[in-house]
Amino acid sequence: MVVHGHFYQPPREDPWLEAVVREPSAAPAHDWNERIEQECYRAVVAARRYAADGRIAAVVNTLTSISFDFGPTLLAWLERAAPATYEAVLAADRESARRHGGHGNALAMPYHHLILPLASRRDKVTEVRWGIADFRRRFRRDPVGFWLPETAVDDETLDVLAAEGIRFTVLAPHQVEGAPVGGLPGSYRTSGGRTIALFPYDGAIANEVAFGGLVRDGNLWAQRMLAPDAAGARRPLVAIATDGETWGHHHPFGEVGLAWMLHLLESRSDVRVENFAAVLARRPPDREVRLVAPSSWSCPHGVERWRSDCSCRIAPEPAGRHTRWRAALREGLDWLAGELHARFELEGAQLLGDPWEAREGYAQVEGDPAQIERFVKRRLRSKRHAAARVRAAELLELEWNALAMFTSCGWFFDDISGIEAQQVLRYAARAIELAGPDARFLEAGLLERLARAESSREASGRDLYLTHVKPKLPAAGRVAAGHAAARRLTPRAEIPGVPGYRARQRGGRVTVVRRRTGREHTFSVGVERLGGTAVALVVAGDSGGPTRLGLDDLPEGYRMPLVAALQAELVERRLSGVDRARLAAGEAELPRLAALALTRAVAALAGDRSAKAIAAVCDLADLLELLEQHIPFDAQTTFARLRADAGPGAAAALAVVGHRLGFARET
Repeated sequence: MVVHGHFYQPPREDPWLEAVVREPSAAPAHDWNERIEQECYRAVVAARRYAADGRIAAVVNTLTSISFDFGPTLLAWLERAAPATYEAVLAADRESARRHGGHGNALAMPYHHLILPLASRRDKVTEVRWGIADFRRRFRRDPVGFWLPETAVDDETLDVLAAEGIRFTVLAPHQVEGAPVGGLPGSYRTSGGRTIALFPYDGAIANEVAFGGLVRDGNLWAQRMLAPDAAGARRPLVAIATDGETWGHHHPFGEVGLAWMLHLLESRSDVRVENFAAVLARRPPDREVRLVAPSSWSCPHGVERWRSDCSCRIAPEPAGRHTRWRAALREGLDWLAGELHARFELEGAQLLGDPWEAREGYAQVEGDPAQIERFVKRRLRSKRHAAARVRAAELLELEWNALAMFTSCGWFFDDISGIEAQQVLRYAARAIELAGPDARFLEAGLLERLARAESSREASGRDLYLTHVKPKLPAAGRVAAGHAAARRLTPRAEIPGVPGYRARQRGGRVTVVRRRTGREHTFSVGVERLGGTAVALVVAGDSGGPTRLGLDDLPEGYRMPLVAALQAELVERRLSGVDRARLAAGEAELPRLAALALTRAVAALAGDRSAKAIAAVCDLADLLELLEQHIPFDAQTTFARLRADAGPGAAAALAVVGHRLGFARET
């Protein structure tokens, strides 16, 4: 028996700041990575197996018993944000190798989640080599098997895998013709004369696990795995594959069913629960199979879901809705990639010698600024010029983004306005920015093509790009403003900053350095408190400005500590001693206390309309805004009655309060 889980999330980092920004749709979590880590990843490595009385009999790392792959970009996030879960993933592979004679459970996959049949051979090779390099660094061994995103496959993809030493991959049953009976692997010979083993999984059981009820009933699931074939014979191999997020995210507590099913199978003397590599070592393929290509596990039309208006959707198609935007997005990014690659090759040859060889090696150091710097220095043709080192590093970052913009999730869902499509367009925007003098031409060409990407929510992909994707302010200036504001408003606190930059300040001048490339920008920054929580920032660079910013314009890594400091200041100034004591004792939550305090302060205006009383109301309204809370219903009602009873003489004094509480200005 082999159960495979494909664990993956699209990269969510802002390509300028290299930090995951808040995703409101993932609430109450900060973002979808955080939410799914809580619901799934930490659950599958610590699944509860319950005894008959409902108490916990064991806590098990199910990854030690199943075949699995994790997307490299997801592992990079887990390494930073959930190190305990990350270490449990690596430990599961080590333990499985110990159990199965050196054959670990983990499979490699391309670095980005690309639909490989739609990529050029050069990009296929890079993505596969980057995936292998990342796997070696993390799992400390060479991969034997390789997972293909969406199991999307064609002959050239398999030829690339075989050329890189990969011995097998896993496909859906409809992707292989002439497969051996009993679930065993077949051998495929590519047009390049290379061979690779193909494991077709059991589609019926996998479908029941992913979309049916098996995941909720470990007993029934085990029985389905043990069931004989149509002729009543015992099958040599029963293998299934599904998204790993099935266990805990798509199906809450699905990891519990997985743990129980594995326990039932592993308790039997006539069943071996292992992984594909171990099966392949014992039962190498003895017959050739044919490939259905291009094909994938999630689109019955081949790979059309990622380039055309096929009928594959998440939700039923309402009247007037379509997915023709997919073709326009693919066309636009294909065109952009061709232009970017040409510029990389031309400029890279002058700086790096063989630019494509340098791109292949970039995977060894990707994400580590010190290693990137050493890597670039070793390959530079002119090693003495700092400007050449910076530009060479920018060219490699350009290529990273040019590949990332083809992440499959950008096309998978029903509208281009989704967060996944916006993310691939952010990679495109960052790559354009790194292209240098041709950036305006490249952006104009992309926008022309995106104008044909009709959206159900925005006018077009072009409008989406200009409104929601392209930054309104340069990242370096926002970082400089955030650093200066933090130094001014929270001088004794540690400044967290953002992963993509480091900053230093001397007087009113802030220098920010792009960590990946070493590119420096210097700004003069003025910070001014305007009363209450209002902060004005004026940023001027050496080549332009000044630009006026507020707190909302700052990167989250700076904004949130500043918001916390302002909240603490307002709590100290405007909540009573009794309220602060209740807050400290955990007897009440801050939003509730602030709402009650504001209602009381509004009521107090009936007898006191002094500047001090009005300032108290405005401060408490500011506190609720910082807490992302609405103005309380009772506070607004109280104010409306007070204003009606006060007469025209009090209108001017109450106007500021009314506007702050959400009332239209009186005419």
